[in-house]
Amino acid sequence: MKPGLGKCTKTKATLTLKPNARPIFRKARPVTYSALPMVSTEIERLNQTGVISPVDHSEWAAPVVAVKKKNGSIRLCADFSTGLNDAIESNNHPLPTSDDIFAKLNGGNFFTQIDLAEAHLQVEMDPDSQKLLVINTHLGLFTYNRLPFGVKSAPGIFQQIMDTMLNGLEGVSTYLDDIIICGSTIEEHNERVFKVFGRIQEYGFRIKMEKCSFLMEEIKFLGFIINKQGRRPDPEKVLHIKNMPEPTNVSQVKSFLGLIQFYGQFVKQLFGLRQPLDNLTAKDTDFKWTLECQKSFDTIKEILQSDLLLTHYNPNLPIIVAADASQYGIGATISHRFPDGTEKTIYHISKTLSKTQRNYSQIEKEGFGLITAVTKEKGVPVYTANRLQRWATILLNYDFDIEYINTKDFGQVDALSRLIDEQNAEKAPEDFVIAQVELDPVDQLSQNLSFLPITAKTISFQTGKDTLLTDVLNSLKSGNWPKSEKGTEMWTMCNRKDEFSIVNDCIVLGERVVIPTNENVGSYVYWPGIDKDIEKVVKSCDECASAAKNPVKNLLYSWPIPKKPFERVHVDFAGPVDGMYYLVFVDSFSKWPEVYATTSTTTAATIKILAKVFGQFGNPETLVSDNGPQFTSQTFQEFTAANGITHVRSPPYHPQSNGQAERFVDTLKRALCRLRGEGNTETALQTFLQVYRSTPCASVPNNQSPAEAFIGRKMRTVLNLLLPHKPTPNLERNLAMETQFNVHHGARDRSFAINDQVYVIDRRSPNSSKWVSGVIERKLGQTVYKVRVGSQRWTRHANQLRQRTSPPSHYDWSDFLEIEDPAEEMPKPDKADTTTIPVLSPSTSIPPTTPVPLSRSTRNIKPVQPFQIQPKQKRY
Repeated sequence: MKPGLGKCTKTKATLTLKPNARPIFRKARPVTYSALPMVSTEIERLNQTGVISPVDHSEWAAPVVAVKKKNGSIRLCADFSTGLNDAIESNNHPLPTSDDIFAKLNGGNFFTQIDLAEAHLQVEMDPDSQKLLVINTHLGLFTYNRLPFGVKSAPGIFQQIMDTMLNGLEGVSTYLDDIIICGSTIEEHNERVFKVFGRIQEYGFRIKMEKCSFLMEEIKFLGFIINKQGRRPDPEKVLHIKNMPEPTNVSQVKSFLGLIQFYGQFVKQLFGLRQPLDNLTAKDTDFKWTLECQKSFDTIKEILQSDLLLTHYNPNLPIIVAADASQYGIGATISHRFPDGTEKTIYHISKTLSKTQRNYSQIEKEGFGLITAVTKEKGVPVYTANRLQRWATILLNYDFDIEYINTKDFGQVDALSRLIDEQNAEKAPEDFVIAQVELDPVDQLSQNLSFLPITAKTISFQTGKDTLLTDVLNSLKSGNWPKSEKGTEMWTMCNRKDEFSIVNDCIVLGERVVIPTNENVGSYVYWPGIDKDIEKVVKSCDECASAAKNPVKNLLYSWPIPKKPFERVHVDFAGPVDGMYYLVFVDSFSKWPEVYATTSTTTAATIKILAKVFGQFGNPETLVSDNGPQFTSQTFQEFTAANGITHVRSPPYHPQSNGQAERFVDTLKRALCRLRGEGNTETALQTFLQVYRSTPCASVPNNQSPAEAFIGRKMRTVLNLLLPHKPTPNLERNLAMETQFNVHHGARDRSFAINDQVYVIDRRSPNSSKWVSGVIERKLGQTVYKVRVGSQRWTRHANQLRQRTSPPSHYDWSDFLEIEDPAEEMPKPDKADTTTIPVLSPSTSIPPTTPVPLSRSTRNIKPVQPFQIQPKQKRY
């Protein structure tokens, strides 16, 4: 019970991120100047108490919403619905059911209710979770050291801590930060209270005395009255049905019939009781409330108050809050949605609007109805008859969704907002916060109106004289808007009826005053067509035009699509990069780029490079450039004219017109930065150009690469080595061509084997050539050989080689010549011949006149063939 904020000493809260959750950082929301001191004071208080701490950097951040409390102070709420709540896992610790709670309180005669002070903020967060709970404020980033409101897993975490703290204590029940203690006697009750205090002190929690009740014989809890007799439903749940007055007009009767329509799905006899009321809504029938109508009305109310239509609160079922507002008041129901989709009411709420509140705009009335209803329970989805998504930021203490329901399907609350007990017009404490928040802009408008050149009294007087605004004012007060044709001023007003309110008898749209169109205007006024009128005045003002923002961009018109390469080319300079400039040249048809490094960007240097490009690829039809001095000079104009080139320059300060070159310049710069590690700049440039030219491009016809569109073939790169070898196409055609060539030139196969002795033509001398000897070392192809000549290795074609035969060391002439024996050729003497033949002595010589017989070979000799000239045969 000590003052100050407690701190749980037994455990710390932990948040668990979902898998693949990504950090979300939201910027700080603006704070009005008048609220800055109070918001700054609250941030400083939370910092001093250790709830938050400043941080310099965070990947996560959520904005904050400041809500003014009854005592005038500020409550700072973190809007974790902007990202963190979707990224963390839910804590599924079960909340106790009403049966569990009341079972523990059974037999009690004395009761005590204990409420913890700022309950969630008494639980510390673990260090890792603190990094997620960062808020972004006008004073910078702060992280929550304690468990804040607005985190979706906070209720489960806190309930788990409370259940652990009070485990084992008899006669004690807890629902979130509310603790109920009972005892059959005062002594037993007090003993249990002291045990609970002991546990609270052990855990380090502190309580809020002004919200505690001690030693009570009867208490209210979860929609029931609890005392020694047991429990009974809280009469307040049906009080608004019981005190509902009878309708006084057809509109109120229709609202009450809508109530019957909704609850008739549970109690079918309601439909049989509504006939007298249906008769009041018939066309061309005067409204007359009869005894039969009153009897039907009272009977239906008794049924609506019975247990047939009410159900007990069950924390395991989703809660539905339905809220609606009329020009008279607000109505709401708190219901359970059952698994079969049906809904049963737990609580009815109805409240008459005060005179000031009736001047709220419809959107403010709807919001007031939501706040009044939703503060009765926590963890609810919200239905509303208007699209009030902006109220979600104010209701950050609750986990809910907002859905839209048409008023005609909203009978259960429409009647409560229209048939209201007039004695229920006083404010409830829950209303004060929202009334305070919503009345601030109204008070500000009221003060501003008194300082305008046109006073509120003047505007109110002129409004009464204006037919249109008089109809609007009457419609705002009655809630009945007339039907109007589309496009008329009244139709415009009807479309914004939910945004209008009444301040000092003046019609206000948001924070602007609606004035008659024949009055002078200021910065806080509105009339139908004001935007068009202001736009017309501003357009005719020269001073406004000179200081105006850039106009809306003109429609995009692309360059004509070229049909062939070099129909249109774009040029531009890039750099400097490492002290060098690069002239970029891009063909618009194929996107084929040429890039030339240069140290000069003068006209002469530019023309020199372009002349080289034109000499290689030809002259383009159109050349597009920017307004650089090298392109605008007279010399350059003469150069393009002499080459028959149309030169087009983009408008000054509008590089998008030369987007083809500008885009490639950007690509080139980024590529050179990425390829710095591949070698020098020139190497990186050539690597980039090869990759760019060989890569398919979506803006090139048929999704070809620039090389295919420009030079008619794919470029071969190192990636081609990854492809399997393909057989030569048209092999038969190639073989036929080879055969024709061989016949025409009288060619024959001349092949050599390794280590063959050959003669090699030596043409190293420019004036003569000769044959030198060599040896075949390796065959490099079908007709190319590597030849060793002395200590050198030459590469030669077969046509540059001749077979060489080395002579043997000894010739055996008998292999080539057959020598005849002269003795065998001479005739042998006959035995009968006795002629004496003189025998010559060795010294005797044959006379020179004696003929010597010849020795001849016995081989066949080919006949001599005469030389025939063949003019078509070529020899090399």
